[in-house]
Amino acid sequence: MSATSAALQRLRLRTELRKARLAAELTQREVAKAMEWSPSKLIRIEAGEVGVSVNDLRPLLAAYGITDRRKIDELLDLARGSRKMPFAEYRDLYGKEMLQFLSLESAAWITRHYSSLVIPGVLQTEEYMRATMRAFAPQSAEDLVDRAVEARLARQELLDDTGDRQLFFILDESVLRRATGGPGVMRAQLERLAELSAQPHITIQILPFSAGAHPAIQGPFTLFEFKVEEMEDALFIEDSRGIILAGTSPEETRRYLERFWELEDLAVKDDVETVLRKLAVRVEAGSDDLLTLVQGETA
Repeated sequence: MSATSAALQRLRLRTELRKARLAAELTQREVAKAMEWSPSKLIRIEAGEVGVSVNDLRPLLAAYGITDRRKIDELLDLARGSRKMPFAEYRDLYGKEMLQFLSLESAAWITRHYSSLVIPGVLQTEEYMRATMRAFAPQSAEDLVDRAVEARLARQELLDDTGDRQLFFILDESVLRRATGGPGVMRAQLERLAELSAQPHITIQILPFSAGAHPAIQGPFTLFEFKVEEMEDALFIEDSRGIILAGTSPEETRRYLERFWELEDLAVKDDVETVLRKLAVRVEAGSDDLLTLVQGETA
């Protein structure tokens, strides 16, 4: 059982359980009381934060009035298959929102991500990872940084999935101009992006400064779309507190999908590999650096 399969099965199970509860016209509090659970337990199960054991699932399905043998067996199989979730070994590093993000990322059929601050984690080189982590948390112990790098590199296994998975990234020009980690680190990062952009299942576009004010000026976001029809799309928004699950309401995710399409209309999309390679050379040469220009004018 792959981690991706486990994530999909948990997503399907949580969707089915929520639909069953609503069909039975029961509130979460009513179900928790009938099951002699804390309300938070049911909330976590329906959010996909924790799995549900077969022993707990049987009486839960009875409470929902589900008696069809085939349906019961299907849901029990989903429960068995969803126990091992991806990145569970990194619970000491990540909060529940980030763990949920990683789970959905591993299971998504289509990922759409807009970044205005840094290279998306799943695209970063190891040296770039360490530079951003040290900048964000300079007091972190080296062993914690090593584990965070290990987790981020593990995420990148999905980049090798040459099936029908599609990954779309729109990067603000400022992300590519900022020499994170120094010119050498940034050159290697830009060259890595160029390599990835040449892969048929990965699309990298650049939102240029010339676009001016744009629909996503408030900040980064990610949309996940799933191949399983009953799975709703998921939206995550990033702010100074980290990644936040903004909800899975069709209206909200549709607004952000339309926003992403608007950014695509503004973005540079032709011959991006060549553009990235040229930027890689220029960043190491120190050209186009604002400080250099200012010092040159005042010299």
